[in-house]
Amino acid sequence: MAEKQELRGIVRLAGADMEGGKQLFIALRKVKGIGPAMASAIIKAGSFEPREKIGLLPDADIKKIEDIMTNPKKYHIPYWMYNRKKNPETGDDQHLISAELTFANRQDIKNLIDMKCYRGTRHMYGLPARGQRTRSSFRKGKSMGVVKKKSKPATKK
Repeated sequence: MAEKQELRGIVRLAGADMEGGKQLFIALRKVKGIGPAMASAIIKAGSFEPREKIGLLPDADIKKIEDIMTNPKKYHIPYWMYNRKKNPETGDDQHLISAELTFANRQDIKNLIDMKCYRGTRHMYGLPARGQRTRSSFRKGKSMGVVKKKSKPATKK
């Protein structure tokens, strides 16, 4: 019979701290770039129990989960679940998580701004880039209204 593992309070996984008492399915979604569908695909690929507490998993299983997150192609997770299909630099399908995803997103927006395309200029000015109307929405942070001129003090007659 295997030794009973004690519950760890905090588990570090892919740059994110997770409470050890959370279920594996819920805890995986705390990692940036992992949604509900990808979390269930990771659990299925690693043949884990979705309701098992993440604090009870041994270190080998945590490393396996992290490997599945970084290399989903190796574990036969379908490409349509990846968050970066047809990467502009390499042309292959990738799934980015945590800091890599943030960096890639910033880089894409920077490239759009450098190209000076329509979407790039909208990002540059802080306006919506997907065709929304701006008459009443997206007004936060912009200057609105008319600034009054300062009046001179009245002179005595």
